[in-house]
Amino acid sequence: MPIDRWMDAANSHYYATRDPLGTSGDFTTAPEISQMFGELAGLWLADLWDRTGRPPAAYVELGPGRGTLAVDALRAMRTAGLVPFVHLVETSPALRAAQAERLPGAHWHTDVTTLPADCALLVVANEFFDALPITQAIRTVDGWRERVVIDNDGEFAFAIGDPVAGPKNAPDAAIVENRPVAGAILSALAPRIACQGGSLLTIDYGYPGPAFGDTLQAVRAHRFVDPLVTPGDTDLTAHVDFTALAAAAAPLVASGPVDQGEWLLRLGIATRAAALARATPDQGETIAAAYRRLTAPDAMGHLFKVLALTAPSWPEPAGLRG
Repeated sequence: MPIDRWMDAANSHYYATRDPLGTSGDFTTAPEISQMFGELAGLWLADLWDRTGRPPAAYVELGPGRGTLAVDALRAMRTAGLVPFVHLVETSPALRAAQAERLPGAHWHTDVTTLPADCALLVVANEFFDALPITQAIRTVDGWRERVVIDNDGEFAFAIGDPVAGPKNAPDAAIVENRPVAGAILSALAPRIACQGGSLLTIDYGYPGPAFGDTLQAVRAHRFVDPLVTPGDTDLTAHVDFTALAAAAAPLVASGPVDQGEWLLRLGIATRAAALARATPDQGETIAAAYRRLTAPDAMGHLFKVLALTAPSWPEPAGLRG
């Protein structure tokens, strides 16, 4: 089975059957670490909306987890005068239930094709693209071949499949990854944003491509595990090629990517952390730890990148100039 089909089946079951977030789950995302993350994302969107002339707008989140980011972002938006309609693209029944508790007025979608067509789209995708299925190709002595998953006497294993196209200048055994589903989503969403106005803010771990390497990984109970063991019960992800995302989103204008830590610092996270610490002095150590985890290069600050894909008629977003 091609890796993308195997990964899609495994992750579809995984997300449909559980809430994987938090200390009792398998992983923790930036919005769960601190309210500061969602607040700054919301103010970033509100600033862009304000400088465009305050058009009618919808807040859209792709893969919104428990709804934590949306709650914090919407609260911050309200302070700037932005009260958008809320549209969530989510397929997991378990996560939809969690989102409904926090966002009772939201509208849900299974894909981006049914999003509203009569207003600007302010879209956030935090740790969304990394979980979309990837394909892999490996350079062999016989040329590029697709990497597949096989059942080897009751255990999954990687194997070499059919010939495929690949770059000409690559070392032996090099692996290239592609994310066809991400391209399809952006091909559907980008023309809508270009026509209606708005921006897609995507935050994920990854790199400006192209690059070689196997980045497929699995996490369970906050630890890396073998991705071939118990698929459907682990979180399968791969690093995001931000250059490929930007190319797939034409004609939107790409800003970034920049490191998450640098982006948050430019938006004023240090000032917000200090204000929170003054307001809740008993939480000072917790706030400081969250600040460091979100911004430090040896934590999430460098590995995670921020990319904005904005309608050509809209102004340049804040904090993303290289």
